[in-house]
Amino acid sequence: MTEIIIRRALLSVSDKTGLAELGKALADCGVELVSTGGTAKALREAGLAVRDISELTGFPEMMDGRVKTLHPKVHGGLLAIRDNPEHVAAMAAHGIGAIDLVVVNLYPFAETVARGAPREEIIENIDIGGPSMVRSAAKNHAHVAIVTDPADYALLAKGRTTLDERRKLAAKAFAATAAYDAAISQWFSAVDQGETFAPVRVIGARLASPLRYGENPHQQAALYLPLGPHIAGIAGARQIQGKELSYNNYNDADAALELVAEFRDGPPTVVIVKHANPCGVATGETLAAAYEAALQCDSVSAFGGIIAVNRPLDGPTAEAISGIFTEVVAAPDADEAARAVFARKKNLRLLLTGPLPDPRRSGLTTRIIAGGVLVQERDNGDIGRDQLKIVTKRAPGERELADCLFAWTIARHVKSNAIVYARDGVTAGIGAGQMNRRDSSRIAAMKAKEAAAVHGWAEPRTVGSAVASDAFFPFADGLLAAAEAGATAVIQPGGSIRDDEVIAAADAAGLAMIFTGMRHFRH
Repeated sequence: MTEIIIRRALLSVSDKTGLAELGKALADCGVELVSTGGTAKALREAGLAVRDISELTGFPEMMDGRVKTLHPKVHGGLLAIRDNPEHVAAMAAHGIGAIDLVVVNLYPFAETVARGAPREEIIENIDIGGPSMVRSAAKNHAHVAIVTDPADYALLAKGRTTLDERRKLAAKAFAATAAYDAAISQWFSAVDQGETFAPVRVIGARLASPLRYGENPHQQAALYLPLGPHIAGIAGARQIQGKELSYNNYNDADAALELVAEFRDGPPTVVIVKHANPCGVATGETLAAAYEAALQCDSVSAFGGIIAVNRPLDGPTAEAISGIFTEVVAAPDADEAARAVFARKKNLRLLLTGPLPDPRRSGLTTRIIAGGVLVQERDNGDIGRDQLKIVTKRAPGERELADCLFAWTIARHVKSNAIVYARDGVTAGIGAGQMNRRDSSRIAAMKAKEAAAVHGWAEPRTVGSAVASDAFFPFADGLLAAAEAGATAVIQPGGSIRDDEVIAAADAAGLAMIFTGMRHFRH
């Protein structure tokens, strides 16, 4: 069978959006409406004739509505193969009528959890009959249409369905029940049982949009959003203008937003990212001033980069950003002047994120490897000033301490091995992703020298700076490279078997050094 005329429809929905309009369209096509509880009431209030499910089954809805559709006259009417003589005979023998359409959306489990409902209410919002009907109808899609999304109601207005439509609806229906069960299993494991790593991990997500391409043009890519409440972040940002985003655009914009979120309660801050690594970060009295300082750190790498700011964009900052080619700008918001400036740059993507994410939020991150999936807790570890350990003869001054903490904040967002020089709330040089820490130190210092030459400074900004290392210095050479660049203070985790040697080298160079006791590898 290819086309099916809908003669009987079973409707049982939690979300009543579009229900009355759908009911009227089906009734106009001569479809008998069968329904349950609140759905039947809503249809009657719309002036439609509805047959109660209890009349169909011969049993009343019972146990506070827990049992109403779990009945052979429902599932027989859904699962019967209409051109199978034995099935047809069984239907006739037991008085089972065929059901040609099921419209179901499930109890709002995730929404109930999100609003902090008590456990008993959460349990009651685990739908049983709904998923059962969905699966029965989807399995028998050769003869039955299953609709789980109000966005698909328009398909039913003609009172008939094609096989191709039913196949697509069935695929969507199985995805809906899988995602629903995933949310329930995650809640039971993570919240009810307190398990960080469940014996079986299932993730539900919906397709937001296909992307221009993946890391390279020959790779396809798409953005998926987790099911459930909105989470602040780049995935939910509103694109105001510009070309379609690619995989790399999202990845880099996410890196920039996560870093600038570290300063969401701080002074105006600008982050410039290239290939997921910050190449310039600065705070300032205004966003425009912060942007100019961040750009000066490494103006070569900033070309074609991603920019994130920690407060609404204004016109002067937009004008400054427009001075070089930029792929993406992400901001909590943008005023009309900023939007007008960027409107002249038709290819530049402007993303408005709303509130910045909490950098210390909990959660898990995943990475696919050959044959498996790596899962870990987010790196939300933090240290306060009272947890710092001064290990050198000289203690850092107040300015050096502030520079150390600023550089340390940046370093946790730089690919390992990471070295970050900073002075007065501005990065002076960043060394990222090298195979040894000494090379990262030298590269960061080299970039600082290049910036001084470009801008005509008397000396690189590494002179008098603080330097942060994401992990301990295994040898003194990386630290000595920092001293040669002019750093006067060092912040690092400590914990090397050669800590004494490194501390001695710091003392000999007159450096102040702080141990954090916490590393921030980022691979």
